[in-house]
Amino acid sequence: MEIRNSTANDITDIFNIYEQASAYKLQVGNKGWKGFEVAQVQKEIDEDRHFVILEENVLACTFVLTFKDDIIWKESANDSSIYIHRIATNPLFRGNSYVKKIVSWAKEYARNSDKKYIRLDTHSGNDKINNYYMSCGFTYKGISQINWTPALPEHYKEGSFSLFEIIL
Repeated sequence: MEIRNSTANDITDIFNIYEQASAYKLQVGNKGWKGFEVAQVQKEIDEDRHFVILEENVLACTFVLTFKDDIIWKESANDSSIYIHRIATNPLFRGNSYVKKIVSWAKEYARNSDKKYIRLDTHSGNDKINNYYMSCGFTYKGISQINWTPALPEHYKEGSFSLFEIIL
């Protein structure tokens, strides 16, 4: 397994995984992603915030980091944190505990960046994913009600998100 920064050459594979992950989210729950713009992903790549996990040169998983999340985390967004977003796993590799692997990697990344928290959010109301995140070491921090803005992807229009945090 290799975790590395995404490149422009990965974009087609990343979007294939996003499409498959979105379909799966709707299959197992009632909420899913609404799609992403190539320009947004390219910007994340250019800023060295977009990552892929490779298994023998096959893209197995992808995720994004941010360093501030005012809209979802509100006043807590001022804390020294990294935020993990858009974890999406290639269906061929589902069940390999990539969130746990990302958490292990993120702990090292956060410590090296002098961050005190690792955070993520997900649509509220999905006990299965909530329990999985807690089994990966996250503490459930409650629900954030947000007002959608054009700075957010379309799926954030659905309003409430469960918050999770690891304190380093």
